[in-house]
Amino acid sequence: MAQVLIVDDAAFMRMQLKNIFTKLGHEVVGEAENGQQATELYEELKPDIVSMDITMPEMNGVEATKIIKTKDSNATIIMCSAMGQQQMVLDAIKAGAKDFIVKPFTEDRVKETLDKLLG
Repeated sequence: MAQVLIVDDAAFMRMQLKNIFTKLGHEVVGEAENGQQATELYEELKPDIVSMDITMPEMNGVEATKIIKTKDSNATIIMCSAMGQQQMVLDAIKAGAKDFIVKPFTEDRVKETLDKLLG
């Protein structure tokens, strides 16, 4: 079981992801609606996994990923992107994200990613 921090500016997306992670047996320890909150909550909660939206107000997911990876090089961050955000996904991977899932999420795709990352 992994502890998960969900980062997305859309409340319904956070809820959808929370349901998927919980159903897969993981514990959602926190939620953030922008990259700034994500970096602060990461410090505080030290989750095993962060699901990070790319496009958010105040600080986007790529910037937040860079900051988190600076503080913890072992951070496991999964980017969540909409279709057509390939360049930002590439930027995020370069910044240290481990994988990405494309919206709309399916439980199978999230499970596949987690299985790959958690072994």
